[in-house]
Amino acid sequence: QLQLVESGGDSVQPGGSLRLSCTASDFTLGNYAVAWFRQVPGKEWREYLTIIDATGTIINFAEPVKGRFFISRDNAAVYLRMTDLKSEDTALYYCAARTQFSGGDFHNTRTYNYWGQGTQVTVSS
Repeated sequence: QLQLVESGGDSVQPGGSLRLSCTASDFTLGNYAVAWFRQVPGKEWREYLTIIDATGTIINFAEPVKGRFFISRDNAAVYLRMTDLKSEDTALYYCAARTQFSGGDFHNTRTYNYWGQGTQVTVSS
């Protein structure tokens, strides 16, 4: 089954930074728009964070992470650089891919074709 793989999660102190990576197994990630979500333990829904189109030129951010989180991509992966991390950023972080960037509805998890298993980010002093 085609799947995404997240990596880079870690435990950091408040104010710290991390860079997460998202790669694809068995398909070309470069053909897809890729988004990052996160899910807090005990909550059923995944929070949309940001998305980047296949060319890497169009980006959208959710308000809570604007100015702190940055998305980018190259031929190998899609990256989420997180800065000034806060305790409320503690969550399981997922990347997701969909064939079309257009159409909006970035928050809707049902619009994504592929998901990874997640990587844990813990922010604690």
